[in-house]
Amino acid sequence: MKPGYAILSLILVVAIVIGLAGFRGDHSPRPPLELLPDMIYQDKVKDQVTSPFFNDGMASRPPIDGTVALEMPAQNDYWATGKWNSTNWGDGIPVHVARDNARALQVDEENMARGRERYAISCQVCHGAVGDGKGIVAKYGLIGAASYHSDRLRTMTDGEIFNTITNGKGQMLGYGYNIAVDDRWRIIMYIRALQRSQNAAFADASPEEQKQLQDKAQKPASPSSKP
Repeated sequence: MKPGYAILSLILVVAIVIGLAGFRGDHSPRPPLELLPDMIYQDKVKDQVTSPFFNDGMASRPPIDGTVALEMPAQNDYWATGKWNSTNWGDGIPVHVARDNARALQVDEENMARGRERYAISCQVCHGAVGDGKGIVAKYGLIGAASYHSDRLRTMTDGEIFNTITNGKGQMLGYGYNIAVDDRWRIIMYIRALQRSQNAAFADASPEEQKQLQDKAQKPASPSSKP
């Protein structure tokens, strides 16, 4: 390309940019040029304005009956926060009867199954199927997920685990925004079951299971076959 054409091309590009964007810091009473208005104009209402759509003429709607504001303390603080008071973590599952068309929260097979399902969805990818901290992400370089079988987490209170699920800790993000409160407690039920499964004592087994273990231990080993 000849130098003259290159200079003219540059001048043309600069003129187009200035024409569309203007000079930095310039002010103009004219509305801006909208090449892609897209979501600038939407069929919506704004706060504190009138609206002919509703019978009362108000755009802002009152809260639905029974709505609880995010910053409003729950009636059961331990259920919602994991704390007995402002300084101490609580322990145990805050059981309650069925309410608001939801199942009861209690330690039983149904709630445990729900906790296992929620754990598989939200926790297993990092903490692993047995809670040893060796989830699938470890194969891709993300290491450091906690093992539930460490002494620190085996002795950690249920309330502190609930808080960690809700708000996160270290490199773990909080899941309070997408796991319901009751489901967080159900996940804790399942975590405790995982911990028990990997650190069980003989006394934890039923009498039938204890007998099977004793018979297996007393059974003589089969002689090794000679070549």
